[in-house]
Amino acid sequence: MKTKTHKVLAENKKERSKCLVYTRVMGYHRPIESFNIGKKGEHQQRKHFEETIIY
Repeated sequence: MKTKTHKVLAENKKERSKCLVYTRVMGYHRPIESFNIGKKGEHQQRKHFEETIIY
């Protein structure tokens, strides 16, 4: 099923570039693309949180 997003991405394909996403692992930063299949799955299952300010 094609969506509006697919159409926009297809129309602007020439202007797009690869984006590297880094994450902190064991005290240093690594690009996610270098992860093995298991680690990529683990990363997708992570829950992100936002800290709240307590007065």
